Amino acid sequence: MIVECVPNFSAGRDLRIVEAIAAAIASVQGVAVLDRTADPDHDRSVITYAGPPAAAQEAAVRAVEVAAARIDLTQQAGVHPRLGAADVIPFVPLTGATLADCVSLAHAAGQEIWRRLQVPVYFYEAAAMRPDRVNLADVRRGGFEAPQAGQPDLGGPALHPTAGAAIVGARKFLVAYNINLASDDLALAQRIARRLRASSGGFPAVKALGLALATRGIVQVSMNLTDYEVTGIDTVYAAVEAEAEILGSELVGLIPRAALPRRDVRWEHFDESFVLENRLASAGL
Repeated sequence: MIVECVPNFSAGRDLRIVEAIAAAIASVQGVAVLDRTADPDHDRSVITYAGPPAAAQEAAVRAVEVAAARIDLTQQAGVHPRLGAADVIPFVPLTGATLADCVSLAHAAGQEIWRRLQVPVYFYEAAAMRPDRVNLADVRRGGFEAPQAGQPDLGGPALHPTAGAAIVGARKFLVAYNINLASDDLALAQRIARRLRASSGGFPAVKALGLALATRGIVQVSMNLTDYEVTGIDTVYAAVEAEAEILGSELVGLIPRAALPRRDVRWEHFDESFVLENRLASAGL
């Protein structure tokens, strides 16, 4: 049985922190780090790894340990919403695993994070303990500075003073996809994001935000496609193209071969190494 984990960390400017977290993950026998990305505007990094469930769980705990020790949210200020130093930790079923397996794994990892590190934990998506915590945005609303979700599922009632809380979950494969606009108009990006996202009456299985990328002087429509079989890259690209001039698009992390677009989407950085199946094969998984 092989599962994937795609933890998101609130550090994208100090690459030494990202490397330390990746090294902690890789230190667990049986785990393969498949990908890592870091973005200075978001001040956020994403590390993709895979392995057997017990190893994937231990790697998640070690990653949170490093993140909690090295990331101080009172000093961190990226444009991406965040509640924790190790902000989101989703487990995804791959070979021989089911979503139910990943729910059990998420709950076990959460218990270990609180027991060993004293970082409070919220559970989300399929691992949610309450219906109002299924949606990640509902859990993260208000952010570290003004959390609105109430007492964590484990620990608390207060958040960790510098590391916040970890949001641990189980879900299907998610495609993290951004479209960069040839504009610096944040209101434009926010308006497009509002039209796209499911919660505002847009496309099903789409979460979207409009963000400013100060280092590039442009704005971005940042999306999570939570079920690419329902709404894929081709659909959202066409919708954005109808509203604004597109500079380029990018993946955060990896993508299953079945989710690849059929049209030109002006990839800024893309090759076959971004395909999940290729990374798994290279890692011998």
